[in-house]
Amino acid sequence: MAKYKKRERQELLIEKVSTDPFLTDERLSEMFEVSIQTIRLDRLELNIPELRERIKHVAREETDKIRSLSLQEVVGEIIDLELNHYALSLFIVEEGHIFKKNQIARGHYLFAQANSLCVAVIDEPLALTKSAQIEFIKPAKLGDKVISKAVVEKMEDRIAAITVESKIEQRLVFKGRFEMYYTGEGENNG
Repeated sequence: MAKYKKRERQELLIEKVSTDPFLTDERLSEMFEVSIQTIRLDRLELNIPELRERIKHVAREETDKIRSLSLQEVVGEIIDLELNHYALSLFIVEEGHIFKKNQIARGHYLFAQANSLCVAVIDEPLALTKSAQIEFIKPAKLGDKVISKAVVEKMEDRIAAITVESKIEQRLVFKGRFEMYYTGEGENNG
């Protein structure tokens, strides 16, 4: 991007953050070729919350729809959800999620993110994992933002087939195919 005047930059900043609320101040400073401090001042002036607050806001809106899990049971933050169709979540790898020696995330956190997303996407009061075929492609590291997408392929005979892909900056790090048992008490739209 070319250098912008303050007003132009701020208008574009609003547009960028509304399109992608998960942009970090660091990434925005690179995009606009200004310092991180300039981005922070712009955000303050425009009343744009920091990344964590933007994530929490999106997550609160989406988790109200979930019937099968409580918010505390979801690993990561639900950022988009269309029940019985698809769901997206964001998991930020923090200090407690890694092997200290090499700063790589423990695999069970990536699995738990995908698995809890599969439970959350099903519009039933009870959904349980029947089976899972998973593959770890590349490691996630401290500070990585893992975006996981679950897509419901089919729902019949109280079994949902769901595929999940987890990515870091568009790079595939985990994939899986889950079969979920559900109670069938609610409406089946899939």
